[in-house]
Amino acid sequence: MGSCWLSLVFFLFPMHRERIPLTKVKSVRESLREKGLLKNFLKEHPYNMIQNLLSKNSSHVQKFSYQPLRNYLDMVYVGNISIGTPPQQFSVVFDTGSADLWVPSIYCKSKACVTHRSFNPSHSSTFHDRGKSIELEYGSGKMSGFLGHDTVRIGQLTSTGQAFGLSKEEISRTFEHAIFDGILGLAYPSIAIKGTTTVIDNLKKQDQISEPVFAFYLSSDKEEGSVVMFGGIALDRITCRGRVIGCPRGCQAIVDTGTSMLHGPSKAVAKIHSLINAKHFEKEYVVPCNARKALPDIVFTINNVDYPVPAQAYIRKDANNNRCYSTFEEIMDTLNQREIWILGDVFLRLYFTVYDEGQNRIGLAQAT
Repeated sequence: MGSCWLSLVFFLFPMHRERIPLTKVKSVRESLREKGLLKNFLKEHPYNMIQNLLSKNSSHVQKFSYQPLRNYLDMVYVGNISIGTPPQQFSVVFDTGSADLWVPSIYCKSKACVTHRSFNPSHSSTFHDRGKSIELEYGSGKMSGFLGHDTVRIGQLTSTGQAFGLSKEEISRTFEHAIFDGILGLAYPSIAIKGTTTVIDNLKKQDQISEPVFAFYLSSDKEEGSVVMFGGIALDRITCRGRVIGCPRGCQAIVDTGTSMLHGPSKAVAKIHSLINAKHFEKEYVVPCNARKALPDIVFTINNVDYPVPAQAYIRKDANNNRCYSTFEEIMDTLNQREIWILGDVFLRLYFTVYDEGQNRIGLAQAT
């Protein structure tokens, strides 16, 4: 693992910010590729759009709280938090695509739990058990467990009585090979477990932060850029060398810390791979590494502002096999075939991003 300049920033009272350092780690994709398991994994678990897998069984509806499907195959940035009194340490993904906090518990005997740190409720004097079962379903597995409340610390911020999930079973190869222990969701409370308060809203409620605003950045304090809708932004078009290659009539996009890739509709992604001469190889696309400098920018236009993504960003070299892979990946679109893009870490590394839940907007600026 290597540290990097990417940080999570919470905006507190005037003239003060709480900076939470994040660490770049090896993604599950890279781990599976090293072990020769990635090809079968991608075949079994193609990338799906976020969707709700609520069971039709009424008894399950009453028993469990089901959450939107997520895919953490490409998570590469994690941060540290603590839960309980005295504090128990965990490494988590700060995810703008989900709204709940959960970590493994000592009651979980799944392989994914055995290889990660687990929360022990009996070791915390501030823990309270709500006795509510939860189940989170993912494209590559699921987590089931129960809901508890305890003190959560993120840097110098403290959220008391914070609701969080404790897993009792994790059925997922993704979680088995992940560096992180759990997930801390930063999205809207409307997609959180019913009856709970999100970490962001609890911090605001307890006057730990002045506004529900946070940012992800590499090394830039530049304050220029456009402001667009939070959660789903409007893309004007996607171009390459002045030619429209995606979103010809405009479309929706999600700026998401929940993936490191650039996900788009199959036809548009295929067009990009054709333009950069990427070749299909074991369920991924590769390009000659020496061709990166000659490849064109892919430009995402948002609110009439161009956000170019150069080849050095969208082509990623694997240090273990010296191959260069495209970070554009197809989405299996289940949402009425609408054109939707997910702009992950490849985009976030280029553009300082501020999420303002209170004003329902995102701010973008070039990272320098």
